[in-house]
Amino acid sequence: MKPSSSAPATLSPDELATLPASERIRYRLVTARRRHHANDNIADFVQPGELDELKAEVAAKMSEVLKALVIDTESDHNTNETAKRVAKMYVDEVFRGRFRPMPDVTEFPNVSRLNELMIVGPITVRSACSHHLCPIVGKLWIGVLPNEHSNLIGLSKYARIADWIMSRPQIQEEAVIMLADTLQDRVKPDGLAIVMEADHFCMHWRGVKDNDSAMTNSVMRGAFLKDPNLRREFLSLLPKKG
Repeated sequence: MKPSSSAPATLSPDELATLPASERIRYRLVTARRRHHANDNIADFVQPGELDELKAEVAAKMSEVLKALVIDTESDHNTNETAKRVAKMYVDEVFRGRFRPMPDVTEFPNVSRLNELMIVGPITVRSACSHHLCPIVGKLWIGVLPNEHSNLIGLSKYARIADWIMSRPQIQEEAVIMLADTLQDRVKPDGLAIVMEADHFCMHWRGVKDNDSAMTNSVMRGAFLKDPNLRREFLSLLPKKG
């Protein structure tokens, strides 16, 4: 990850303790020269209890957003708790992939020396466009060509890792690359392929308001990139669109 460009002034522990949780977390990130873009995981820089503080901060800021939209949240029973709900949704659910560490993944040695194509999917994925924070909802398929030295992981773990990667604001093209990098590092296969097809609500709700368009993209690594027959076999085994 590209490091942050400037280091902050050094703060004592007492000075740091007076800052809001978001500023404490940001201070640690910048001091460590760690990037903290929308799709970056920052769990290593969040200390126990700070996510609850962060939710309170987000709720307070969201209340100001609602006021700026001229919504009377005090007398409107429908929006009275909206700021808290949105803060909880962002931190604990739809953006949790930023704030939580990677889920535990048990790896097994490839005792049987499996070396045939395996496909996992469709895995339902949910993300958010970092341009408008609108939902991205779709499915992805993962193809793996293991070798005798590969680490095998349970089928459910592919879905858990995918959910962890996708639960961040981002663009689809970068999300599948990040997922491919993570799986390549964990499984170490001879070949890895990912195809993702998703609806983008930034197109459904706004702009062109096109309800029929979806985006499909793929990442091919190793044998899938070099061997057209393997690539064709993988793609032919995916469900036909439409």
